[in-house]
Amino acid sequence: MSEKTKLVRPRYQQIAVDLAERIVENRYQIGEKIHARSTLASTYNASPETTRKAINVLVDLGIMEVRHGSGAFVASKEKAKDFLLQYQDVQSIQETKAEIMESVKKQQEELNHFSQLLDQLVSQTKRIHKMNPLLPFELALTEEAAHLNQSISELNIWQATGATVIAISHDQELLVSPGPYAKFSAGDTVHFIGNEYTLQRMTNFFYPDGQ
Repeated sequence: MSEKTKLVRPRYQQIAVDLAERIVENRYQIGEKIHARSTLASTYNASPETTRKAINVLVDLGIMEVRHGSGAFVASKEKAKDFLLQYQDVQSIQETKAEIMESVKKQQEELNHFSQLLDQLVSQTKRIHKMNPLLPFELALTEEAAHLNQSISELNIWQATGATVIAISHDQELLVSPGPYAKFSAGDTVHFIGNEYTLQRMTNFFYPDGQ
């Protein structure tokens, strides 16, 4: 089972969110100057360029403002609250998306595994029938099957599919070597022999629209 995808956000976004949280918590007051190059770089162990990008995000959102020649100052606690709420919503959406993508990936892996097992089963079945062509195939007839209540001779089974019907079972009864007038009914299981393509031909014959 694959591990859950972990979302990793750019460092400057993490710093911007943390600064907004500090503003909301009054750890930074309205009008207080924040020194990106020195204080923030040291606090977050980040480069001055990274902290400047974080400040720029908050300036763009009106949470902070830049005063020419003076630096960056806290401007709005309310906008910091709004930013955090929006950030949490976006984070929740992206985490849900990541979980969906992880689920799709897992389902695809399971589907690929199922497909491999199916190919293996088909290959083994073909090999067995090549070694023992008298080993019968089986096909269950439901209410959706075509040609119900028609006989073997009426349907020209062998000419249409290459199958030789050797038995028909229904509930606890087994009719061995059915004659040409034996009819097919819903609930029957048809036992027949043929080559590796016969099963598919019989399936297509009785279920032309797919089973």
